[in-house]
Amino acid sequence: MIQHITSPSLIAAAGNKPKKIEEFFGRVNSQTIEVSIARMTSPDGWVEPVQTPEFNEYTVVLEGCLQVRTAEGILDVRAGEAILIPGGTWVQYSTPHEGGAKYMAVCLPAFSMETVHRE
Repeated sequence: MIQHITSPSLIAAAGNKPKKIEEFFGRVNSQTIEVSIARMTSPDGWVEPVQTPEFNEYTVVLEGCLQVRTAEGILDVRAGEAILIPGGTWVQYSTPHEGGAKYMAVCLPAFSMETVHRE
């Protein structure tokens, strides 16, 4: 069945500062469990709780810089770059640099509070 999404749903975000999550596809906006696709707008200084999600997360940074901390180290993912965090990976996202970041996140299967496993 064709689904035309005319606007995203705003989703509450975890972290120390307000972050805007606009879900286009996912459990809330389209009742999709196979995938979630959301646009994120994070202010500078935002830090998300550590998590070990069951889903794969594909992230494309559109503006600014997203910092990704894993057991392997810290990566700065800048505008025009992307990162894949496989399910089962210990990870923490943040935007510590001036200007924050705008990015698209795709989760397979769709993001859920039951499968994100935040500390």
